[in-house]
Amino acid sequence: MTPITLEELARAVGCAAPATTTPEIRGVSIDTRTVNPGDAFFAMPGARVDPHDLLPDAVAAGAVVVVAERDVPDIGIPVLRVADAQAALGQLGHWYWRDRLDCTTVGITGSSGKTTTKDLIAQILEAAGPTVSPRGSFNTEVGVPLTILSADPATRFLVLEMGMRGLGHIEHLTRIATPDVAVVTNVGHAHVELLGSIDQIAVAKGELVAGLNPRGTAVLNADDPRVLAMRERTTASILTYGRAEDADLRAQDIQVGRNSVDFHVVDRRAGAECTVHLAYVGEHNVFNALAALGAALACGASLADAAHALGNARPRSAMRMEMLTAPGGFLVINDAYNANPESTKAALSALAAMEGRTWAVLGEMRELGPESAALHAEVGRWAGHVGIDRLLSVGEGTRPVHEAASASGVESLWLPDADDAIAALSSELGSGDVVLVKASRSIGLERIVQGLMAPTGGGAA
Repeated sequence: MTPITLEELARAVGCAAPATTTPEIRGVSIDTRTVNPGDAFFAMPGARVDPHDLLPDAVAAGAVVVVAERDVPDIGIPVLRVADAQAALGQLGHWYWRDRLDCTTVGITGSSGKTTTKDLIAQILEAAGPTVSPRGSFNTEVGVPLTILSADPATRFLVLEMGMRGLGHIEHLTRIATPDVAVVTNVGHAHVELLGSIDQIAVAKGELVAGLNPRGTAVLNADDPRVLAMRERTTASILTYGRAEDADLRAQDIQVGRNSVDFHVVDRRAGAECTVHLAYVGEHNVFNALAALGAALACGASLADAAHALGNARPRSAMRMEMLTAPGGFLVINDAYNANPESTKAALSALAAMEGRTWAVLGEMRELGPESAALHAEVGRWAGHVGIDRLLSVGEGTRPVHEAASASGVESLWLPDADDAIAALSSELGSGDVVLVKASRSIGLERIVQGLMAPTGGGAA
């Protein structure tokens, strides 16, 4: 963040600045544990803690101004009073993006793959100039402005992941920072309980395209009809990608390896083509790579340069097909950050393509509404279809996975909780095995990964 004055901060959040001398504001924090000297601290009440009660901690850590939602006692530094601290953070993010940055803004959304795609886009663009992108899935009304505020005037590319939990959420994010390039990976069942139908999810995801700079480019998945239909929501340029014959960027000759995937890509518009080597696991990452290539082309990169940068890209975000070698000599694929039917089936396909005895440990996929049991059963059948050797379903909500997998010929076991799964795996996993752990984030199956990575976490002969 480039330093700003108290007067600029006050103007951005819509309130009067106190008549006081304040050092320059050099950063922003929303957590007293992460305050750095020179920060503005935004007191945004959470579910368990009211940060207004912790303001002395923020001051002690070096905060120079507080943005608060209620009157507070004198704490020795200026306090800006606002009605909604989260909204104020978004206002500051927009002001900073508009008045302090001169960069190409890339927005990414989709039901699955958006974090990986974000990481790939960032790694391609970093080869072309200073690039800022969020860490992990920093894709909310809080994460997006914080990412914007981490940029500075030297930033050439700003990559923003934009998530949603309802209609209007992505539209709001595009008002904070209007993308010049909008990437939509796919439309799936993630959050269907909240929106009611997959078609409503498409409407919500399409807000990114509708909010695109009309002089920009929408990068759309040609193999997903709901995504392709979003072209009607903008007058901007369209660049499509996929395996479809008429895709602008088309993948051919896909070769899946144990720890990588190779494919040939053809750019129909420019008449260019090249081969891509991607050090990511699973055929589904071909689509993420194509989306990243499309975004890079929209930002002015050549296909050859973008493909070369992809060859050097490595996974960045934890718990997303994260490859870990356990002390027992087996491989753990930690994909426990999130799960929906589409991403879980893609992960199972990637697992099935790997060498060694394959184990899938699956927890519940949340927010699927009335279709939950049927969608869990579909995942179980998919495990049989792709040929997973062993399946452990963890938690009450996964009984349909276990039952469908068993009926499909998979050696399957249902277990009530993570501790039972750790015990079962530790007694049976051996050198050369591969185990995938995947569930919705709220299930907390990373506990299983931690158990398996401990010195005694498995390794039977």
